[in-house]
Amino acid sequence: MNKKIAALIVALMVALPAWQAAAAEIKIGYVNTQRIFRDAPAAQRAAKKIESEFSKRDQDLQAMAKQLQALQESLEKNGVTMAETDRRRKERELNDLSRDFQRKQREFREDLNLRQNEENAAIIEKANKAIKQIFDAEKFDLILQDAVLVSPKLDITDKVIKALSEGK
Repeated sequence: MNKKIAALIVALMVALPAWQAAAAEIKIGYVNTQRIFRDAPAAQRAAKKIESEFSKRDQDLQAMAKQLQALQESLEKNGVTMAETDRRRKERELNDLSRDFQRKQREFREDLNLRQNEENAAIIEKANKAIKQIFDAEKFDLILQDAVLVSPKLDITDKVIKALSEGK
């Protein structure tokens, strides 16, 4: 058993320099997708576009939230002095407004997520084309997207962002 382990160790020691030489010839790059979504001009334009599309609905939701809060406070403050029918009517109004607000808020989030996903898909498509061009032009063997730990010398995200900026 010990002879087998010793033979294996010797074989690994002999093969190690060959593996290191082969690894030195491999050209690897890394792209940080989150930086592309944050820093690329196309991503910044998309964020502004989405913000302008949804700002009116967001303002409406904020106004509705204030109205809901004011109605809640009014009911809490004046509920004990109100007539029973008025209090029930106000509670029903509060419940209806609360349901409407929650529905609109849910629809807003769903629509916003859908639009963000659409824009992100377009950005990723453009980024993948830029990555492919860099891959071919600089003769990479492997380009990774999103890894746990990567040496900064392998990071080509700036090149991708620059290619996206030039491509507009």
